[in-house]
Amino acid sequence: MKFLIVLAVAVACASADVSHIVTPDYQVPIVKSNFDSKPDGTGFNYAYEAGNGIVQEAQGVVKNPNSEAATLEVTGNVKYTAPDGTPVELYYIANEAGYQPTGSHVPKVPEHVLRAQEYIASHTPFVQAAAKKF
Repeated sequence: MKFLIVLAVAVACASADVSHIVTPDYQVPIVKSNFDSKPDGTGFNYAYEAGNGIVQEAQGVVKNPNSEAATLEVTGNVKYTAPDGTPVELYYIANEAGYQPTGSHVPKVPEHVLRAQEYIASHTPFVQAAAKKF
C-alpha cells in the first residue's frame, strides 16, 4: 500500500506543470531601486519599481531610540495593477499600534461593528461586575 502511495506522488510530481515557474516570462526586471539607511541606525527608506508596474516605497524611523521603549515605525505604499486590470494602491503604517493598511480594496469595518465595539469597551462585562459584588 505504501508503494502505491509513493508511486502516485511520484507520478503527480512528474506530471505537474511547472513551466510557469521556470520560464523567463515570469522573471521581472527591477527598473529602479534605492535604499538608504541613517548611519546611526535610527531609520531607513527604500523604493523600487519593477518591470511589471509594481512600485513600492517605505520609510522607517526608530522612535525614542535611546530608551527602553524604542519602537520602529514604518510607513509606505505599494501600487500595482490587479489581474483584472484594476489599479490597486495600498498605504500602510506599522508601529506599536500594529499594522494599519488603507486603500480602496481594503475592506472597511461596517459602522454598526464600530458602534458595537465602542459599546462593549464602555460597559463593564457582566462577569466582572458580578465578581466585584462578591
